[in-house]
Amino acid sequence: MSDATKERAAAWFAELRDRICEVFETIEQDAAPGPAPFRFERKSWDRPGGGGGVMAVMRGSVFEKVGVNVSTVWGEFSEPFRKQVPGAAEDPRFWAAGISLVAHMRSPLVPAVHMNTRHIATTLAWFGGGADLNPSHPDADDTADFHASLRAACDAHNPRYYTDFKCWADEYFFIPHRGHARGEGGIFFDDLNTGDWEKDFAFVRGVGLAFLDVFPRLVRRRMAEPWTEAQRAQQLAHRGRYAEFNLVYDRGTRFGLMTGGNPEAVLMSLPPVATWP
Repeated sequence: MSDATKERAAAWFAELRDRICEVFETIEQDAAPGPAPFRFERKSWDRPGGGGGVMAVMRGSVFEKVGVNVSTVWGEFSEPFRKQVPGAAEDPRFWAAGISLVAHMRSPLVPAVHMNTRHIATTLAWFGGGADLNPSHPDADDTADFHASLRAACDAHNPRYYTDFKCWADEYFFIPHRGHARGEGGIFFDDLNTGDWEKDFAFVRGVGLAFLDVFPRLVRRRMAEPWTEAQRAQQLAHRGRYAEFNLVYDRGTRFGLMTGGNPEAVLMSLPPVATWP
């Protein structure tokens, strides 16, 4: 990879972060107008081995907790971890940049959501990421609209992407010890390198823009609907399953911790409140 392509990828992730934060802050402003609107708080961190990132977290009236983190890191993989990463067994040096978003909503009728895209380079280079909807009270219209937006983003680049990446998400976002999926699915992809970097980068940007288009619409559709304490209790139990997946199975969590990332940033995905039986 050239320094120019690395810079373009990292710049895009930061730009997408800024655009998402602006849209989410506007939702909060519209929901609770006043002199002191909710805003993202940003916190920079440095990685001892090279690079760092910026956490952006907001706790509001609509978004109980939402984090939109970006990072660009480099260095060498540890001896045990390099064998698990393509292209790192013989040469442990790596570079990685990405954006990671998780939103836990205050209303149990507004779905939680996850989205991330990333670019990683060892002796090989590839893109990865995805997005999936995690409602505690699934709504058929919300699910259909979310998937339709992702399908359109995929179809604009390859007619096989949506089917392949949806199936991958269905397999990946599954909690084996619970025997069920963690949500309503979406898309998941990794090791994406068609040999055309510009084409792959355009697809990754398309995924981010599709998310930016569809999820705010779902939030606005549901955020003013009344809900009950029983629905809230179900939401908190659902969050417990979400936390289990992220701590036990999630690749991003393992990658962040194994490469010396900021634990606070890596574990940003965990919900602010959850329950277990």
